[in-house]
Amino acid sequence: MITLKGKGVVSGTAIGRLFFYRRTHAAVKKHLIANPEQETARFWEAQKRAVDQLQELYDNALPTVGQASAMIFHIHQMMLEDLDFTDAVIRIVQEERMNVEYAVSKTAAQLASMFTAMDDPYMQERAADVRDVSQRILQILMNTQNKIQLPEEPVILAAKDLIPSETVQLDPKKVLAFVTSEGSANSHTAILARNMDIPAIVGAGPHLQKGFHGASTAVDGFTGEVFLYPDTGTIRRIQQKQDEYEAHRRALQEHVGKPNVTLDGQTIQILANINGNANLHSVLENDAEGIGLFRSESIFLERDAFPTEEEQYQLYRSVVEAMEGRPVVIRTMDIGADKTPDYFHLPKEENPALGYRAIRICLDRTDIFKTQLRAICRAAALGHVSLLLPMVSSVWEVQAARKIVREVVEELERENIPHAADVQLGVMIETPAAALISDRLAEYADFFSIGTNDLTQYLLAIDRQNHRIEPYYNPHHPAVLRAIWMVVQNARKHGVKVGICGELAGDLAMTATFLAMGIDSLSVAPPLILPLRSQVRQTDVGKLREDILSAL
Repeated sequence: MITLKGKGVVSGTAIGRLFFYRRTHAAVKKHLIANPEQETARFWEAQKRAVDQLQELYDNALPTVGQASAMIFHIHQMMLEDLDFTDAVIRIVQEERMNVEYAVSKTAAQLASMFTAMDDPYMQERAADVRDVSQRILQILMNTQNKIQLPEEPVILAAKDLIPSETVQLDPKKVLAFVTSEGSANSHTAILARNMDIPAIVGAGPHLQKGFHGASTAVDGFTGEVFLYPDTGTIRRIQQKQDEYEAHRRALQEHVGKPNVTLDGQTIQILANINGNANLHSVLENDAEGIGLFRSESIFLERDAFPTEEEQYQLYRSVVEAMEGRPVVIRTMDIGADKTPDYFHLPKEENPALGYRAIRICLDRTDIFKTQLRAICRAAALGHVSLLLPMVSSVWEVQAARKIVREVVEELERENIPHAADVQLGVMIETPAAALISDRLAEYADFFSIGTNDLTQYLLAIDRQNHRIEPYYNPHHPAVLRAIWMVVQNARKHGVKVGICGELAGDLAMTATFLAMGIDSLSVAPPLILPLRSQVRQTDVGKLREDILSAL
């Protein structure tokens, strides 16, 4: 038996034959041309056909993976039409008098190298998008095509990597799981796999070779392990894990439609965290009471130019309408730190997590902020929508944001555009400063949402992106729990509700503590909603409250 270790990006297990996808690349030859204009015309025709193909991919992917994930193909369209790309190709054709296939290949290689060299993991993954786009146009130019032809029997699909256009065309009925030797959890392919709910492992390493094509294989998406030629004991263990997982999922379904009430009658709201509208089906299937954290920066990160007011409105509208009156909390764009789209032209900083980001960008770039607020206020006319400000550290930031919201409402009124004039404004408690002055912030905020990820990072002075010091990152640290308890007590004095939307909200070991504190809501990833509800319904807070609070 051979064991490979990668990163599990979609939970689940699978046992079957390994099918290694062999992507063919026609060799691009370099040669001088006699007619640059004719060669340029070939490029424009190929580009048009590629854009049409991507539109078809978008239309086909939309009902399966949702708008936010299908938007990948609109991004690819924009990359194909980007002036930096097209101008570079045309220059090589016309000035160097080289064939268009070579021009596309050379330009793509240069752009991919540029993305790979960037510090931001998200931007590094865009190199794969460049390769996808260039390969598409080269296939058109060279009249070749790559398509994954799967056997009738379901298989475990393996490849060096899968590009988004290949992943989205996979038939889930024929793919038990997929494993790649390269790739990361930040790739668009991994995102698509999550929405397709196919067990997946990326980054399994160079030992995942074509020579293993046809090998009996077991995949553990929970641990990121791939077992080639598994022994009987491993197969039995994987089968048992899958049976337990399915039984657990079936048992959790019994909690659909049940109230979030403890054994002694205390209630708490359980909401969902989302990045866009791609996993709304999961939100609804898992019976969330609403959206507690809509990370609106997703729409900025998935494109290479500022989204228009209308584009933002349509995205927010789709979420609000899907929730049918249930609350939707939209966090204003948390751009900066590890989320830096190129077109924002953000300065390089020594300490980006402490730098120009989130509310600081919004209050400085009010043109961008107002466009987003207009879209949110318009969507709020269709349902129960609230605003949430990230990275607040001072009262004046909340006051300034309120002033801008009022200006936006007045603009929409003058323009006679339907909107909500009374959108509630919440404050994220994720800086130590916000926690310490939460009594004052409560005078200006309609609600609090505690972001435990950043709060832990800043309280403990631990960079949560630095794996070398990961053992020091402890969200259960007494300083973190005391800060949360202090915020709750300060909020109560002003009648302000407090929710938790960080990773700690889904930590079932902390559920009783949060109930004892009197937290009003917990917002988690959709798959955690039913496990959390189950935990709440099995807890007797009255018996635990005194011991829990005295230990804080």
